[in-house]
Amino acid sequence: MTLHSDARAVLAGWTPPTPRDAELRDRFVAHLDAQPAGMTRECLPDHLTAGTIVLTPEADAVLLNHHRKAGGWFAFGGHCEPGDTTLAGVALREAHEESGLTDLDFDPEPLDLDEHAVEFCAPGTTVHHLDVRFLATAPRDGEHRVSEESLDVRWWPVDGLPDVYDDMRRLISDAVARLTR
Repeated sequence: MTLHSDARAVLAGWTPPTPRDAELRDRFVAHLDAQPAGMTRECLPDHLTAGTIVLTPEADAVLLNHHRKAGGWFAFGGHCEPGDTTLAGVALREAHEESGLTDLDFDPEPLDLDEHAVEFCAPGTTVHHLDVRFLATAPRDGEHRVSEESLDVRWWPVDGLPDVYDDMRRLISDAVARLTR
């Protein structure tokens, strides 16, 4: 199975938790059906990406990175790379690379989807990341670090977040709800 076929199977088999996610899932599957290279950053103006939101097992804190290029606090994530074989594997690899954490309890079922414009991905072109986001937990005392892509990596109380986009607040809320149900 290729990364493309894995991503299509994961998305087509996923039961979205909201109508918003159902619309995005259908858009992502249609994108993959139309674009054999739809998983690669070379597929413009849209391509799939994958990410991971990391919470403590108690769901009381979230690990975020202050993204160097985007200039804000975000979950971990990014582009598919040669050698990636599964969509969940992309999200887990990005979480390891960007957080430095080695001890992640990773849930391979997508948490939610998001589509967002990224101005810095391909200069001169507005690129849309079709982002599939997963959930992982890690102990707060796990050793995290700042990567080349970040200015800072820090635990935040879920009730004391820094200035984040509304989408990040929704993602964190959805992750907390999944862990505490």
